Amino acid sequence: MTKWGAFAVGLAVGGLTVAVARKAGFKKVCAKVISAGLQLKDDASAFVETVKEDAQDIAAEAKFNKKTKAAAK
Repeated sequence: MTKWGAFAVGLAVGGLTVAVARKAGFKKVCAKVISAGLQLKDDASAFVETVKEDAQDIAAEAKFNKKTKAAAK
């Protein structure tokens, strides 16, 4: 393919992309994808907080057990 052929293909693909991006349906799909991504981010943040709390609980329990065993000796 020559330079001009590649240019023509790029121009056609670019024009098609712009035409599709201007459609209301495309904008709705993009909004849904972004909304789902934000919901996923929120869910992941909540999960990370839960894991942090569980890790702190486990560490506190281990510390308590260690003190209890040391006092029993």
